[in-house]
Amino acid sequence: MGPALPVSYVRVVAVERLTPRVARISFSGDASARDLGEILEDRPDQQMKLCFPREGQDVPRLPEPDADDAHGMRWYEAYLAIPEAERPLMRSFTVRGHDRAAGLMTVDFVLHGDDGPAARWGRDARPGDVLGMVGPSAAYARPLPVADWLLLAGDETALPAIGTLLESLPAGARAVVYAEVADEAERQVFDSPGEVSVHWVCRDRGETLTGAVRSAVLPAGSGAAWVAGEAGAVRALRRHLVEERGLPRTAVEFSGYWRADLTQDDAPTEEDLAWARERAAEAADAP
Repeated sequence: MGPALPVSYVRVVAVERLTPRVARISFSGDASARDLGEILEDRPDQQMKLCFPREGQDVPRLPEPDADDAHGMRWYEAYLAIPEAERPLMRSFTVRGHDRAAGLMTVDFVLHGDDGPAARWGRDARPGDVLGMVGPSAAYARPLPVADWLLLAGDETALPAIGTLLESLPAGARAVVYAEVADEAERQVFDSPGEVSVHWVCRDRGETLTGAVRSAVLPAGSGAAWVAGEAGAVRALRRHLVEERGLPRTAVEFSGYWRADLTQDDAPTEEDLAWARERAAEAADAP
């Protein structure tokens, strides 16, 4: 059990176009909420949810926090209790960076061509715009496995988490990154105290993340992996790393951030449910 997830408003203070398809947006806490410096945690790969206003709303309607929520999940019951026409559209994001002293955080928005609510909002975001935020929570923190080297693989939706993970590496730690993006213009610069090699996989050249990792020459010694992005690609890579590369299942951390041809509002498929059951079974067997 843990404390209730923080539910608050955040306000845009700056917008930067990091690449042609990525907007980096800086937020402060809204005057009616706690300072972001009190909410954000000093760890990489912080996952939280942003709540977007419905059509006709300037500010999203948020679920009321419950001070007695010992499991940290009553916010979702309160969220579902909001009438659908007023209920905010909710999407998961990674905190790309934060300045605790200034009470600021940055979030990277991938401006997909599917015109979904997050991409649409990110394209038009201006200082003063307000969103809702649920989380983050330390209950979802997942430390990376200890190994001689680390593989980080993902598409553009995974780059914010990859960036924070690289920044958190100890000096001398060895990491190999495979990052799939639309084209060369979408490449980003990562800082890290570790020894890092980055391989960019560009779809306009016919390259895929799964193909690049399958053909990669990985370092010798014990390895671990962190894989995120489109769910089908993540599943394929995880199976490849465990069944063909011989990495222990416990050494492969993975997350399906999105599903091809589906949105987060669509019901889970049979494959999604089977994958969730497999993951739950592995978690139950873990020491």
